[in-house]
Amino acid sequence: MNKNTPAALKGRALLRHSQSGFTLIEIMVVIVILAILAGLVVPKVVGQSDKARVKTTETALATVSNALDMYKVDNSRYPTTAQGLEALTTPPADAKNYPDGGYIKGGYPTDGWENELQYVAPGSEGRPYDLFSLGADGQQGGEGQDADIYAQL
Repeated sequence: MNKNTPAALKGRALLRHSQSGFTLIEIMVVIVILAILAGLVVPKVVGQSDKARVKTTETALATVSNALDMYKVDNSRYPTTAQGLEALTTPPADAKNYPDGGYIKGGYPTDGWENELQYVAPGSEGRPYDLFSLGADGQQGGEGQDADIYAQL
């Protein structure tokens, strides 16, 4: 068989063409484009995650606040600071009327960062209680994402 026939030459040309790949510059351009896209998308996704945690915390605070109000209707007062939020799931010794299963089924919720909510009764500034999350840092006070989030009474 002759290696210089048109079919053989065409086969070698196809073989050479199929072995060609991307140049280093082409690969670098693609990497730069992907890095730029990641730089634009990642901050927006992270920001949405933070907003979702705050919204989860606000929902948990509203749920517990409603349960505290139901507790007051049944017992003529809010739980003490010592009784805490446990009074919503386990009847205190002095509870007058306590529903089966408590005021929150399955235990009280945590904040968006999986930390326990804070409860103090009586609250500050004449409020019957303060119900709040310590925010992302889990510490009292803070600014921005680390700021405490209070229940709206």
